[in-house]
Amino acid sequence: MPIGPVELIIVLVIALIVLGPGKLPDVGAALGKGIREFRRASSDLQDAARIDPAPAAPAAAPQPVAPPAAAPVPPPTAAGEATTQPKP
Repeated sequence: MPIGPVELIIVLVIALIVLGPGKLPDVGAALGKGIREFRRASSDLQDAARIDPAPAAPAAAPQPVAPPAAAPVPPPTAAGEATTQPKP
């Protein structure tokens, strides 16, 4: 619900009657300073709450390691035959 021009004039007239013409500029300046400080504090809080991880430098990818070569397996032999195993 926005404040229209008529409501704003009524508020200013009431403030002028209550505070007087001498104090009204001081109160306005203090109110403006307070609003400015509030905006600065809220923007600082938003900056602190924002999560922006810095991009990390790409790490060198590890090189794949090939498995060691296995010794060849001899073909199966018939039962009773002597087998010789290759020595590693």
